[in-house]
Order: sequence, then C-alpha cells, then structure tokens
Amino acid sequence: MSLVDTNWLEKNLNKIKIIDCSWHMPQTKRNGFEEYQKQHIKNAVFFDLDKNSKTDTDLPHMLTDIKTWGKILSNMGIKNEDQIIIYDNSDVISSCRCWYNFIYFGHDPSSVRVLDGGLKKWINEKKPIVDDLTKTISSNYIVNEKKELVKDKKQVDENIKMNEFKIIDARSRGRFEGRVPEPRKGLRSGSIKNSFCLPFSELINKDHTFITKEKIIEKFKLAKCELDENIVFTCGSGVTASVLALAYSLIDTKYMPTIYDGSWSEYGKI
Repeated sequence: MSLVDTNWLEKNLNKIKIIDCSWHMPQTKRNGFEEYQKQHIKNAVFFDLDKNSKTDTDLPHMLTDIKTWGKILSNMGIKNEDQIIIYDNSDVISSCRCWYNFIYFGHDPSSVRVLDGGLKKWINEKKPIVDDLTKTISSNYIVNEKKELVKDKKQVDENIKMNEFKIIDARSRGRFEGRVPEPRKGLRSGSIKNSFCLPFSELINKDHTFITKEKIIEKFKLAKCELDENIVFTCGSGVTASVLALAYSLIDTKYMPTIYDGSWSEYGKI
C-alpha cells in the first residue's frame, strides 16, 4: 500500500523517517522550505524538489544521477532499510514525485509511502506541529537505480509507431487539448500523439486525500486504461504524473511507477 493515514503516522512518529516534500507551482508565489520552517510534522526533514533534481538542464525536476542521489539521502540521514513517509502541503501533491524518486533509485517500494491528505489534513485534525529544524546524522545510502522506470523523448516518439505502452497525461483537459496556454514560457499547447488525459485533480478529494479505489478504477477506465496494461505517465514537469502513478499503484499492486521524465516541458518545446 502506497499510502498511510494521519492516525497511523501519529502513532509511529518515532519509528520512521519523515520527509516534507512541499513544492508549489511558480505562479503561486509560495515557498515550500519557508513554510516548512514555520510549521511541519515532528521529525520531518525537508526535501527540496528543485535543488534535488538534475541541475545541468533547463528541464525542471529531471532525475539526478546516482552519485548525487546517494549524497542527498546520506546527508538527510536516510538509510536503505528505513521506513519512509513523505507528505506535502501542496495543491499538486508533490510528495508523490519524491515517492517516485525513491522507488526509481532502488528503495524498497513497500518501505516508502505518502501521507494521505498531507499536512492539510494533519493540521485540520489538530495534530501536533513544530517549527524546530530536525537534526540529522549522516548515513551511507547505497543507490540501486531502476532505469526501466523512466522513459525519454526518443522512446516516447518510437512508441507512437510501436504502441508498446500507453501514455496517460496528468495535466488539465484544457492544457491537454491545447485550449489553455502552458504556464511555462516557450512551450506550445497540446499533447503527445495517441496519449490519453486523466487530470490528477480528478483523483484527489478536497481534503487532499485520494478518492476510493473503486472511483480510481472508474477514472482510469474512462481514460481508456485497464489494469495490467503497460502504462507510462506524463504531465508538465513530472510532478503530477507521479500522482497518477501512485493512484494506479493503489489499484494494481504489482505496478512499478514509470514516468516520461521530460514530460511536456521537453516535448512541448517550441
């Protein structure tokens, strides 16, 4: 199960490693780390999605290299055997991207989960928050990269002819259909040929929890997607694609999240 609820987390705060991966779209003018400094769940360390992605590229949130990822987690005090719970305070459920990164770089999928409802639900339930920075002790994290869990533009282009996997786009229908301009400059409107649209927001309740498994199945069926299919998720920059990947893992427990990392930030370049 890729999710845990707030009550479980409250009972296990001192038995696990907790990560705050709050990231916000640029137009919101919000800063995840500044918000973390003001309030976060006890023992949580902050994961900066921008800084902890590939830096020598103009594409946002691309997976970094093995050496850098190992250094990032070692500096955070994360060990290979740790149980990890990730949460966020973001409208785009950014914790799911961190969840995907952990699995891509070889952490046991059963040992990395997302807090259903995130910080919003935690605070609404009046559960305790703190403002002190969590102290960490450096570790020696060993990375085991799973390259099969990512697709690049060449593979996506080849798939248009070969049809070996189905591409599901997490962006809004307006952006997918080219009726709404992209929020990032330098991108055309539209979508990848033969891809399908399932806006991530349709899988999230108002309290930031995921909808029920039954409803998730219905949503994927409407997107022409059945269980056990070879599915790759895409979006604007790989963040909300991970929301769909996590949702799909709830209804297909054998599924390993697979993302087109460049997403529309790469494919939609003018």
